[in-house]
Amino acid sequence: MAGGVLSFPLTAFHDDGTLDPDGCRAHVAAQIAAGPGALFPACGTGEFFSLDEDEYRQVVTAAVTEAAGRVPVVAGTGYGWAQAARFARIAEEAGADALLVLPHYLVDVPQDGLVAHLEQLAARTRLPLIAYQRGQVAYSAAALRRIAGIPGVIGLKDGHSDLDRLQRLTLAAPEDFLFFNGAATAEIQARAYATVGVPAYSSAVHAFAPEIAHAFLTALRAGDDGAVDKLLRGFYVPLVELRDRVPGYAVSLVKAAARLRGAPVGPVRAPLTDPSAADLADLRTLLAAGLDLVGAAL
Repeated sequence: MAGGVLSFPLTAFHDDGTLDPDGCRAHVAAQIAAGPGALFPACGTGEFFSLDEDEYRQVVTAAVTEAAGRVPVVAGTGYGWAQAARFARIAEEAGADALLVLPHYLVDVPQDGLVAHLEQLAARTRLPLIAYQRGQVAYSAAALRRIAGIPGVIGLKDGHSDLDRLQRLTLAAPEDFLFFNGAATAEIQARAYATVGVPAYSSAVHAFAPEIAHAFLTALRAGDDGAVDKLLRGFYVPLVELRDRVPGYAVSLVKAAARLRGAPVGPVRAPLTDPSAADLADLRTLLAAGLDLVGAAL
């Protein structure tokens, strides 16, 4: 998975909000054709929080079918461990390779509780687990050592961007434990994460502009700071500024950008909202400029 951009496919809906299985398959097929390191369906960008169990099954099955073993499929799961285990069983039956354990619902809990949550889930699935720390979930170094010892827990995705804490975690973990940069618009902090031993990152941009995502990764790995800075200044930083205008745009803008490029992904589901006409116009302009930077067109 560390070998390429990590793709977080969108979940396609019809205009009335119902699931669009054909749109899901078409979008995943296009994502795979762009050559990601792995697929993470039904996660945050894929609106996991809005899917019922049958819809989740269809989304994960579409990803597994289209991937056909070419790349790992890591499905999202979440809520309390009892509900997460239900989604885990569905993902297992659908043929997923692993699970990304999204932050639990709402409550703040002690470190012992975070560890117990993963223990309970790991005991109920054969699939490897990648923990995701974000929001109210933040592991201490001591807790990280404990979860790394749970059979089946193979890695951690970080969304806090606290590099001091993250460095302590990487040093506390076994050498074969996986770490992923899961910051919002992760490319912004990709160089910083790499300095503490976390070069792999998720890319929401890959869902609508894989040309830009792959150009950035190529420049980053080549140590071409000029090309990296050009993409950051000309595309990624303005994208973050646009994203920050409205809560939820971290997903809504991604889906809108995919629609601008002809992907049949449909609207977001409430409580997310689609971008305003003015923001959509700004997104179109920015997307065209970003694609131009890498020699592609809208």
